[in-house]
Amino acid sequence: MDVFDALASTPRRRILAYLAEAELTAGEIAARFSMSKPAISKHLSVLEGAGLIRGEKRGQFVHYALVRENLLNTLNGFVQEVCPVSRPLKRESKKLKEKRA
Repeated sequence: MDVFDALASTPRRRILAYLAEAELTAGEIAARFSMSKPAISKHLSVLEGAGLIRGEKRGQFVHYALVRENLLNTLNGFVQEVCPVSRPLKRESKKLKEKRA
């Protein structure tokens, strides 16, 4: 799933906010919501599929953590593409590279 599709959901953004603070088990995450555990599990699967979180089985629990690098790279790339300043900077960088070659 696309990162931006994953970020489109308010519950998924809340899950990311919780995981930005600490690693949590699925049960700990579910306890913070008034929805079923299967619904939380689906949200976790979407986030994991988008590469925004990773789950690690430890004993009988799955511990989830934010994959900060993937989130930052995606958001940084997005900002660079849509930021009005970014296009002239890209052209300038390209010209500098061509001069050096």
